Amino acid sequence: MKDSPTETRELLKADTFGHIERVQDGAEIFVRRDTRSAHWLLRGLARWAAAHEARGLQRLQGLDGVPQLRRWDGRVLERSYIAGAPMQVAQPRDPRWYRAAHRLVKALRARGLAHNDLAKEPNWLVRADGSPAVLDLQICWISRRRGGWFRMLAREDLRHLLKHKRTYCPQALTPVEWRLLKRRSWLARTWKATGKRLYKYIARRWFGYWDDDGGALSSRRRPQG
Repeated sequence: MKDSPTETRELLKADTFGHIERVQDGAEIFVRRDTRSAHWLLRGLARWAAAHEARGLQRLQGLDGVPQLRRWDGRVLERSYIAGAPMQVAQPRDPRWYRAAHRLVKALRARGLAHNDLAKEPNWLVRADGSPAVLDLQICWISRRRGGWFRMLAREDLRHLLKHKRTYCPQALTPVEWRLLKRRSWLARTWKATGKRLYKYIARRWFGYWDDDGGALSSRRRPQG
C-alpha cells in the first residue's frame, strides 16, 4: 500500500528505530510509524516492536482512550491520532481524571493487556474533554491466560498511575491507594536496582533520551497523540 500523494506530514520523532510523523490526508489525521528509515542493524528489532504494537492495538480495537489500528504492512504502522496534551504538560489535578484513568487501566486488563510503560508521563494524554488516553504499546504484555505474571504487570500499571496521582493530586489518594503505592512488586524492586540503570545508560548514549518528564525517560520530540 503506497502513501497517498495528497498527504501532508509533520515529523514528530526520528531515531535509529525509524521515524514517526503525524499525517493528514483530507479530513483524516493519523500517526505513522515508519521502520524503513531505521538503522539497518536495528531494522529487525524496530519491525518486531512495531508488529508487537500492532498486535496490542488489535487487542484493544474499539476501546475508547487508546489509538485505533489503521494499518500494518510489516514495515509501516498507522494508528489513529488522539488530540490531547501529555501529562507532563497538562498536569491533571482533577480527581475525576484519575478515576477515569483507573477505569481505562482496568479496561486494558479486561482485554488481556498490560501496558508496561505507564510510568512515562508522555504516554498519558489529557484530552480536550478532560478524559484520559494512553499511547505507545510497543512493550505491552498480551496474555490469554491472565496468570500470576500478567496480574503482577497489570497491578504495576495501576501503581504507576497512582504515582502520577501522588504527584499531581495527592489529596485524592485513598488509604487503599496509599497502601498499594507502598507495595512494590519484586519485579519493580529488581528493575530499579539493576535494569533501569542499564536501560537509561543505553537510551541516553545511543538514542539521546534522558530523564526530565516527571522521572520518565523521554527524548526531544513533539507530542504524538
